[in-house]
Amino acid sequence: MNTRALLVIIFAMVFSVSPQLVSTSGAAGTYSATLISPRVGQVLYPGQKIMIEWKSTLPNMDLTGCEREVWLSLDGGRTFTSCITPILPPKADAYLWTVPNLPTNAAVLDIRFGCEGWYPESYAPQPTSTFVIAKPALASQ
Repeated sequence: MNTRALLVIIFAMVFSVSPQLVSTSGAAGTYSATLISPRVGQVLYPGQKIMIEWKSTLPNMDLTGCEREVWLSLDGGRTFTSCITPILPPKADAYLWTVPNLPTNAAVLDIRFGCEGWYPESYAPQPTSTFVIAKPALASQ
């Protein structure tokens, strides 16, 4: 057997097994999260401090090396360009956030979970909980 054919067989075997190695469900369970606050339609103002809160189901596994992050979308969840938290402990269920001066009528959060090396980054976008970041109030003249 030539080297090229051997490499093709090895890659085929690796790719046939790899979905089981990176699956976010199965024996360990599946990750999911549901946003509690901010609520759908809630209007937030730049500089306001608000507690972001969520409920989640974590996989049944050793959480050593796991983490959470919350990402912000300004376009209804089409893109998530800003990570708004530091790396949080895996069991965190809230974060005190200072609302940025990024006005939008379509803010959406994504509550992510992952473990370096064995549980891939898993996404939990919350498009049914779209909220508003208002334009800053004009100062009195």
